[in-house]
Amino acid sequence: MNMMRSLLALTVLITSAAFAADLPAIPAGPIAKKKELLFSDDFQGATPAKVWHRVVPTFAVENGALKGTQTRDKTIPAADGKPEIKAHAAVHGLEIPTKDSVVECRIKFEGATMIDVEFDDRKFTGSHYGHLCRAIVRLNGVTLMDERDGGMRNDIREMRNDPSKKAEVARLLAGRQVTYPAKLEAGKWYALVVETVGDEMRVTLDGKPAACLKSSGIAHATKSKIELGVAGRDGWFDDIKVWNAEPVRR
Repeated sequence: MNMMRSLLALTVLITSAAFAADLPAIPAGPIAKKKELLFSDDFQGATPAKVWHRVVPTFAVENGALKGTQTRDKTIPAADGKPEIKAHAAVHGLEIPTKDSVVECRIKFEGATMIDVEFDDRKFTGSHYGHLCRAIVRLNGVTLMDERDGGMRNDIREMRNDPSKKAEVARLLAGRQVTYPAKLEAGKWYALVVETVGDEMRVTLDGKPAACLKSSGIAHATKSKIELGVAGRDGWFDDIKVWNAEPVRR
């Protein structure tokens, strides 16, 4: 039995190593050069500043930081003439139009299963709710997604309801999402940086390269909203800064 467990552990280790080896190399240095500072918030007030707006509850300021807690954790079926309410992560939003940007913040997991930074354009009708791209952090990995030309694109979402189009959907989604392994600890603050320049997105955690993705939807010209998301209980943000940026010559 012990030998079987050792062989299983070795197989998992080899598989993980092979998976990591297949991932695109993450640029060692920044891909974005900061320009003017567009926004900052250290959450020293008793409530979120008025510039923030609720998208999906629930966020609150506690102990000088912004805490997100998913309260829509179960889907409520339609009844008594009221529409279905689907389970959804808590989302807090900002109206900060950007094209290329650097978003810096500190994050902490205290029960959260996911913390993310998302870019949207509500006026864009080619994807569900104007979703463009996002950086998702979990305790075991960092996922970058091109949603505009990937999973949130309207025609792809429609095709996903047709089992006969499974292969076509997989082809269309190829290269639109990537996950890099990570090893984070609950209860610990991490410095998260999300760089978005042209059709590239790069993420660092505590100054170390953590993920990158190059995909056409990231290059959307008007990223009018930045949204913070938390799934589970609880996820924290602090010391948020947003800069306009330009590409770094490489």
